[in-house]
Amino acid sequence: MSEEKDQNKAKGGKARAASMSPEERKAQARKAALARWDADIPQASHEGSFNIGNATISAAVLPNGKRLITQATFLRALGRSRSPKAGTGVLSTVDGVPFFLQAESLKPFISTELLASTTPIFYLSESSGRGVGYDAELLPKVCEVYLRFRDDCLMKKGKVPANYKHIVQACDILIRGLANVGIVALVDEATGYQYDRARFALTEILEKFISKELLKWVKTFPDEFYYHIYRLKGWKASENPSQRTPLLGKITNDLVYERLAPGVLKELQRVTPRDEKGRLKHKLHRRLTEDIGHPKLREHLASEITLLRIFDDGEWNTFYKALNRALPKQAKLPLFDKLDGLEKEE
Repeated sequence: MSEEKDQNKAKGGKARAASMSPEERKAQARKAALARWDADIPQASHEGSFNIGNATISAAVLPNGKRLITQATFLRALGRSRSPKAGTGVLSTVDGVPFFLQAESLKPFISTELLASTTPIFYLSESSGRGVGYDAELLPKVCEVYLRFRDDCLMKKGKVPANYKHIVQACDILIRGLANVGIVALVDEATGYQYDRARFALTEILEKFISKELLKWVKTFPDEFYYHIYRLKGWKASENPSQRTPLLGKITNDLVYERLAPGVLKELQRVTPRDEKGRLKHKLHRRLTEDIGHPKLREHLASEITLLRIFDDGEWNTFYKALNRALPKQAKLPLFDKLDGLEKEE
C-alpha cells in the first residue's frame, strides 16, 4: 500500500511541475535547494583537483568516503557553462532531474538507476564554504548517455545535432581520459584521500592478522625450514635448537614475517613484550590470529620450504633472488607509496 502511495505522490509531483510556469518551477527549485542548506550537511575531509583532457575538475571526499565532483566543474567538463543562480547552489528541475539530462532526446538512453544517482549533494568545503557536487561516478555515466545518443544519431540520421556536438566531443574526451584510470582513483589522488585509505586498509589487514590475545604455544616452524637455511648458508647445524645462531631471528623475519602482509612484522614486534635484556618474551607467531594469521603463516612456510629444497648446499644468494621473485616482501600496500613515510615514523 505504501509503494502505491509513493507512486501516486510521485505522479502528483510531476503533474504539479507540468502545470507550473517556467518562473514558478525555478522558484520551487530554488526553495527546495535553499531548504537543503537548513539541514545538517557534512564537511569535506579532503579536497583537490585533477585534469582530464582539457578540463580541470575539482573534487572532494566526505567523511563517509563519498567522492564528489563539484557541480561547477562537472558542468564545465561536459561542455556546459551554466552556473547556479540566486544562491540556490543547484541546477535541477522540481522533480530533481539535472538540466544536463532533461532533454527529451536523451531520455531513451537514461536508466532509472542513473536518474536515482543524480541527486546533488550539499556539503561544506574545508574552509566551511558552501559546496554542491555530484557523485564522482556519475560523470562517466552521463558521458555514456551522450555517447549512446551520438551513436544513435549517426546510425539513424548520419549526423549529430549541432547544439549537441560540443557536449558529445567533451564526453568523448572524458571517456578516453578515464579509460586507463578510474574516476575514484583520480579523486582519491587529487584530494589526498588515498593516503588515509591506505592507512585504513593497513589497519584492516593488521586486525585480521594480529590477535589481541596471546595464543598457546605450538610448534609452528618445522625443523626442515632451519635445516635448509643452514645448508644453503653453508653453516654447520646443531642438533640442539637452543644452540642455533642468533642470526636466525633476523633471517626468519626477512624470509617469513616481512612477506606475510604489509606491516605485520612491525605490528608483531610492537605488541610483543621484551625482557630487561631486550629479548622477546614469546614467539612472534603466538600473536597471529587463528583464523587468518596462522593459516597464512603455514601456507607461506610450505611454499618457502618447497623452494629451499630446490637449491644445493651453499646456494643461498641464488635462492634469495628466487625467493624475492616468488614470494616478495610485503613492505607496503600497492599504489600507496606514502606508507614509506608511515613506516619510518613507527
